[in-house]
Amino acid sequence: MKRRLFYAALLVGLALVFSFALGSDLAVRAAERPTLAAISQGLTCQCGCGLTVANCNHPTCSFSVPVREQIESMIGQGKSGAQIIAFYRQKYGEKILSAPTTEGFNIVAWVMPFLVVVLGGAVIIYTAKRWRSLPAAGGTSAESSPESDSPQFDAELKDRLAHEIREHT
Repeated sequence: MKRRLFYAALLVGLALVFSFALGSDLAVRAAERPTLAAISQGLTCQCGCGLTVANCNHPTCSFSVPVREQIESMIGQGKSGAQIIAFYRQKYGEKILSAPTTEGFNIVAWVMPFLVVVLGGAVIIYTAKRWRSLPAAGGTSAESSPESDSPQFDAELKDRLAHEIREHT
């Protein structure tokens, strides 16, 4: 059991490392050479479609079309991807981001799915082991000898049952 717990903790640790590595990789990409596709993929369209600015399926969207044009002009002005995203984050708040940041309380959004899967698996394994260790419901135990096929009765209860049957008949 200790070994499985160790492996589960190792799995959670690896998931955290990869999620932080992915987050830092995105930050490095945003700082390098911004492109319209990369920046608009990181922003959520506010028209109600639930897609990113890059993937909004409304051809005349009142939000994504002007934002794409504004992003292109900011790239032309020489602003970095981080500056452009910071501008929209300041203007619209956290809801504009298509993925939570890896800062502060938002780390919970990255860690919680992995944690829930690991804890759920541990609960399932623990429950299955407990069920396997319980004796069979038929009343036969592993300690009874296979030689005696007839069940053993309490003599006092047998006499009492016979007495009650005689009284009621």
